[in-house]
Amino acid sequence: MHDLTDKSVTDAVLEQMGETPDPRLRQVMASLVRHLHDFARDVNLTPDEWLKAIGFLTKVGQTCTPARQEFILLSDVLGLSALVNLLHDKSAIEQGTESSLLGPFYQQNAPSYALGDTIAIEAGGPELLLYGRVTDRRGTPLPHASVQVWQTDAKGEYDLQKYHGEHMDMRGNFRCDAEGRFHFRTVKPLGYYIPMDGPVGALIQAQQRHGCRPAHIHFLIGAEGYRELVTAIYLANDEHIDSDVVFGVSNALVTSPRDDDPEAPVKGIPAIRYDFRLGIAAGNETGRVGADPSQILAGAK
Repeated sequence: MHDLTDKSVTDAVLEQMGETPDPRLRQVMASLVRHLHDFARDVNLTPDEWLKAIGFLTKVGQTCTPARQEFILLSDVLGLSALVNLLHDKSAIEQGTESSLLGPFYQQNAPSYALGDTIAIEAGGPELLLYGRVTDRRGTPLPHASVQVWQTDAKGEYDLQKYHGEHMDMRGNFRCDAEGRFHFRTVKPLGYYIPMDGPVGALIQAQQRHGCRPAHIHFLIGAEGYRELVTAIYLANDEHIDSDVVFGVSNALVTSPRDDDPEAPVKGIPAIRYDFRLGIAAGNETGRVGADPSQILAGAK
């Protein structure tokens, strides 16, 4: 029998879990208990505070629906989604383009378009051209790579928010040409607030954070034999570019349109060129917070 104190209770819990047969589960849970107990001791957590935390997590769970994952949103605003994905993507980042968050607005079975088409079928706004090339880490073009894109419209809304899944707009699938090149037209996206009507939104307001994501365009890129790339490009002039509420921005992903790009395949509209590099596939290194892109791309074939 243990003589429990605020220190020895941690050892007692670890002892009970010590025979967990799955070694990874044993490692993860032991570390979680140590850090969770250290957190409680560090802030001198009170019973009332812990009950409030339990109530908060209960509300987070109750807010989740098939169309809304409040727990992923909580993970996002705490920076944990970004951290886990960065740890997971470390080897791929060394080989290729930096990753970013998949986000909650990805949809499978988006319409396929020919190179040069627009994904802004219904939405209006300032027109924008996106073009570039998909290569391996050495710059060798990857013929016929898959390029999936999705974004907000010029008012900062996704089609899922406007049409509730009944209609798709501002998203599409493209295939690069034989030289790994792609280009498509769209409208300039606008930044937006994360959902602020739930418990995570209440937490953001209590912390006096603005709750905004800067304007960006999502990409999911794949080629056979290479690791799928989930990333986004961010517009440099957005007022929240340095304070993304879900910590998805890195300097390498920030860019600006050019009005007079001589290399743009379509003239007369502002253009952004961005080349994407893919890392070599590495066994079972798949999955991300939110979805497994390898399975998404497999389902799209």
